[in-house]
Amino acid sequence: MKEKMLMRLERDKLSHKVESLERTVKADVPKRSLPSPNQSGGKSQDKKISMTHAETNKENANEDSVLPPDDRENPFLDSEFDPPKVENMSLRKTFKAHGAAVSNICVHPRKPILGTCSDDGTWRMYSIPNGDLIMSGDGHKDWVSGMDFHPRGTHAVTGSGDGTVKIWSFSSASCTSTLRDHTQAVWSVAYHDLGDFVVSASMDHTAKLWDTATGRCQQTFRGHVDSVNHVTFQPFSNNICTASGDKTVSLWDSRSGLCIQTFYGHLNSVTCAAFSLRVGNQCDSCWLYP
Repeated sequence: MKEKMLMRLERDKLSHKVESLERTVKADVPKRSLPSPNQSGGKSQDKKISMTHAETNKENANEDSVLPPDDRENPFLDSEFDPPKVENMSLRKTFKAHGAAVSNICVHPRKPILGTCSDDGTWRMYSIPNGDLIMSGDGHKDWVSGMDFHPRGTHAVTGSGDGTVKIWSFSSASCTSTLRDHTQAVWSVAYHDLGDFVVSASMDHTAKLWDTATGRCQQTFRGHVDSVNHVTFQPFSNNICTASGDKTVSLWDSRSGLCIQTFYGHLNSVTCAAFSLRVGNQCDSCWLYP
């Protein structure tokens, strides 16, 4: 009882911070202009972004979103990035984020905000580098293992051990969609670069493509013979990459659901895969050492 009372007091102390963030987000969202054609790869994508969320497009809620053309250009292709000076890096801040193990983190695309999810069944947002709690979300019935921010920073998606994928709106501070089609725990989730689609990876050996406007599963990717531990989109394309417990990494076509290529070589379960933003056809993966 004492522990519950302390938790309530702590929530009361943090409530004003949540209200402040809600006001900030509501004031900020209408001011965001859509990307230029050079950033999104064409005018057709600019128009599509405005149709991203079901709550802003209720009149077309039953219409499925359409994947963008496959010939979009990567705006970062000719960009030059200075390598980080690792020797100058040092620990800046350590803070207690959750009551159980932290399973994943992600960085907000527009603001200095860190997203975290945990085995305690919650996700949270913290300001960086100070580590002040901004917002917390609970609603999953089991641990939360995956989280990603919408490209415009207005929403977040989470995946959980309860087998569901949830989409959260910051402006309403609530869950706007619960996607239920996986039969086992969801390990990883990721947004498409336009925000109209989400992919999820599950212990049920599949990955799925979801339409964020309708909540429908548009594609199921089958082929792995063990848990799919991680999923991500290839930058500025319609391809997804999966990392699996069957020791392989696979590249898939989102339109057809077919496997484009399977990469072998790992000696144990593959836990993660990531693309280079500038060189979109270069992928790195890591595996669990026994």
